[in-house]
Amino acid sequence: MLEEWLLLAHVIGATVLFGTGAGIAFFMVMAHRTRDPVLIAHVAGTVVIADTIFTATAAIFQPVTGYLLARAIGWELWEGWIALSLLLYIVTGLFWLPVVWIQIRLRDLARVAAKSGSALPPAYFSLYRIWFACGFPAFSAVIGILWLMLTKPSIALF
Repeated sequence: MLEEWLLLAHVIGATVLFGTGAGIAFFMVMAHRTRDPVLIAHVAGTVVIADTIFTATAAIFQPVTGYLLARAIGWELWEGWIALSLLLYIVTGLFWLPVVWIQIRLRDLARVAAKSGSALPPAYFSLYRIWFACGFPAFSAVIGILWLMLTKPSIALF
């Protein structure tokens, strides 16, 4: 029974990470396309809150539920597919952490432009390109983790 609850918690966490990430990306891109500082400031503000509440919480609980689930089932953390999942999780985090900071900066730059009635500054567009580029490896790593969790392929790493 404990395994089922841990599995459910782990799957919900993975779903929240994937869904929130995809949703945040969609809304940020759509807001950016308007070039409207007022709209971008509002959407980016909501994105920062969503990332804090949903993504950060799920990111903390995923390794906890994964570890407890592996222990309950009897899987070793150095099994190939688990070790590779953990590596991809680290890769995801390495791209996500700068994205959080960038989202805050994008929000702040858009707020300043909105308040002054000016156009978005060049720094906004430079940061947005970095934010956008970071999404591809992070999103790909999450897809890889989901695939590994579902298929549990036999991978000999050690």
